[in-house]
Amino acid sequence: MNFPILTLIMLAPAIGAAVILLIPRQEAAAIKTAAAASLAVSLLLSFLVMFGYDRVLGGYQFVEKANWIPSLGISYHMAVDGFSAPQLVLTAVVGFCAVLVSWKQNDRPREYFSFLLALVAGVFGAFMSLDIFLMLIFYELVLFPVYVLVAGWGSKNREYAAMKLTIYLFLGSLVSVVGILVVYFTATNADGSLTFNLLELQKNVATMPNSVAFQQTWFPVVFIGFAVLASIFPLHNWSPDGYAAAPTAVSMLHGGVLKATGAYAALRFGLQLLPEGGRMWMPILVIFCVAGLIYAAAIAYRQTDLKYIIGFSSVSHLGLVLLGIASMNQYGLNGAGIELFAGGVMTGLMFSLVGMIYERAHLRDINDLSGLAKLMPLAAFGWVIGALALMGMPGLPGFVAEIQIFMGLWQASQTTSVLNPSALNVQFAVVAIVAVISIVINAAWTLRVAGRIYFSEPQNPQLLALPRLDALEKFAIVFMCAILLIVGTMPNTVMGVVQSGVQSIMQTLMGAG
Repeated sequence: MNFPILTLIMLAPAIGAAVILLIPRQEAAAIKTAAAASLAVSLLLSFLVMFGYDRVLGGYQFVEKANWIPSLGISYHMAVDGFSAPQLVLTAVVGFCAVLVSWKQNDRPREYFSFLLALVAGVFGAFMSLDIFLMLIFYELVLFPVYVLVAGWGSKNREYAAMKLTIYLFLGSLVSVVGILVVYFTATNADGSLTFNLLELQKNVATMPNSVAFQQTWFPVVFIGFAVLASIFPLHNWSPDGYAAAPTAVSMLHGGVLKATGAYAALRFGLQLLPEGGRMWMPILVIFCVAGLIYAAAIAYRQTDLKYIIGFSSVSHLGLVLLGIASMNQYGLNGAGIELFAGGVMTGLMFSLVGMIYERAHLRDINDLSGLAKLMPLAAFGWVIGALALMGMPGLPGFVAEIQIFMGLWQASQTTSVLNPSALNVQFAVVAIVAVISIVINAAWTLRVAGRIYFSEPQNPQLLALPRLDALEKFAIVFMCAILLIVGTMPNTVMGVVQSGVQSIMQTLMGAG
């Protein structure tokens, strides 16, 4: 049996959460150290997985499999491919930095950090599961810690935001579960036995009678159910309120990681499992994706609350990810994979900066903030790096991702090999052109906010008397900025791995037409 590195990545925060509950409540330093140490283990192991992934061999690697409930076709089946391996690193990076920037959290720290680690463990499990039943368990388990963290430690309107968030995500997951169960009971093995194994279900769905009609009927149910977590338009309304009310660490994980989980599940268990349905519905869903992309970017520009600005920006960048998936070709999927990673780190960075400001000034309105570059120059540097990544500037990973997403959309407009209805080709070309508008809008609000809160003349002298950044906050900023710069200047560190995973996904899609 192979060394269970994936299980250890998931178990490290889960064990950390259990250990924290055994630490006396008054030992806050020990609680925080245990949280950071457990995620440091996951961070190290996730880097080993990504850089140990064989790009030439491709496919699913680091496989761990054991029977769980054989009579129902349920197994403990963990593995990663080139698409999911970078998402483990993303989760570990954002989770670790979220703990560091929460070091001043002294309101019930034992419960806070325990729920935070449980949330991260659930996300790890969702990214690694190849048994759909197992994935759904991890996916659903994430909802409870999110609700408790927002309702228990959030800011203004936290009960409303927590309930709204939970209802939207629960209903979305319920819809996707219905679709998955239909596939489970219909796409049985040749001997009539049931299975939740994703790889077996893909084969069974492709060879079953009336396969095309079945996939076309149930694809939108599965895909949209998962895409609710990715804030697909118009089912995105829960997201900005959740961001605004959540504590900083939860906003970082929510915007940087949880949305990526929704987009990943929509791709893996929607498009990859039911590709013929994707062929039919994606030209329609792409309209909602681009609508959400432009709408959220425009709303972000109009906001003055920093958390709402970053929240709507996150919705916009997930629209880009969904557009890349909707292109259903190599370029678009490559871009989607890199955008999930880069956008997650960028969103985590910017939410952490907002949290550092609010921690000191208890202000989030950009009209009340000015001249902060003099108080926290490193935060100003981090904001510029995050803003440039969001704008897709060369030298940062946003450029690598966005150029491939637009190339994928353009290629979808030029070919009928996957998207048969040639009348829809023009639609993809128009979508590619319209989507570029979001880049301009995002550039406008990032520069506007940077100029107002960091690089303007100080209007309130009391702001300059606030505490400066501490060592842990500085480390978190430098760490996330370094990842963005390294991946931007040496994109093959992530892109080569993503490309390997996309190749196997494309084989499934091309096999469907």
